[in-house]
Amino acid sequence: MSKPWRQQEPFRAWFWWALLLSSLLPATIAYGAEPVYTYEIVQRYPHDQEAFTQGLLFSDGVFYESTGLYGRSSLRRVAVESGEVLQMRKLPLTYFGEGLTLWAERLIQITWREEVALVYDRESFELLETWKYEGEGWGLTHDGQQLIMSSGSSFLTFRDPETFAVLGEVEVIGHLGPVEMLNELAYIEGEVWANIWLTDMIVRVDPGSGQVLGWVDLTGLLSDEDRQGHAVDVLNGIAYDSNQQRIFVTGKLWPMMYEIRVLPLGAERDTSF
Repeated sequence: MSKPWRQQEPFRAWFWWALLLSSLLPATIAYGAEPVYTYEIVQRYPHDQEAFTQGLLFSDGVFYESTGLYGRSSLRRVAVESGEVLQMRKLPLTYFGEGLTLWAERLIQITWREEVALVYDRESFELLETWKYEGEGWGLTHDGQQLIMSSGSSFLTFRDPETFAVLGEVEVIGHLGPVEMLNELAYIEGEVWANIWLTDMIVRVDPGSGQVLGWVDLTGLLSDEDRQGHAVDVLNGIAYDSNQQRIFVTGKLWPMMYEIRVLPLGAERDTSF
């Protein structure tokens, strides 16, 4: 398994150049051969601004959310329309909650530096077991056969959903090279979508090859009006409703959850929301 990015070589210069270029040039130039998508807002929903969102998923009409920060980490069941926290289990004060996925009626939540995965009963939130792993935990999802985990590096690690044993890994490679800072993950119609930490970008990845399939630029999603004058952190959190093909995104300490529609770059957007 790859080492966490903080233990590897200094952050690769290409990524910072990409960010600089993206602010100066059209995205199609900055990101080279990969397609770039924009978005339109379909609906806004309230989101608990005390939630430092680290993991997010949609299932059976509700969100399940993992929140971070030491002393404030939790596992939550959240109503979509109202943002009300319907159920919550707090993590030990020494745990920093990270990615979250649902497998066979069990919720699996990873931790940042504690190298522990927590396995809960979906309904009761009872802790069933814990698994140990090496390195940092950032994002977690699955493709129906294996778990897929990120560590803030350019690698996705595949794990056994029953034991958390490592099955393999793939490096995410784009036109400009390896894509670092892979954070929260979602599996959407055969692709892995990953937040890139500290940016408003989501990268779309072929999990078989690690090849970048495209980018979703969510710049401007959280408007000044939606900020409501409160401090917020970065974009993080992707959930997918596979039955209705709905995509939800939010951020750490954001007051809103957004249902979005992804559009080709340059497409006319509905800005009524």
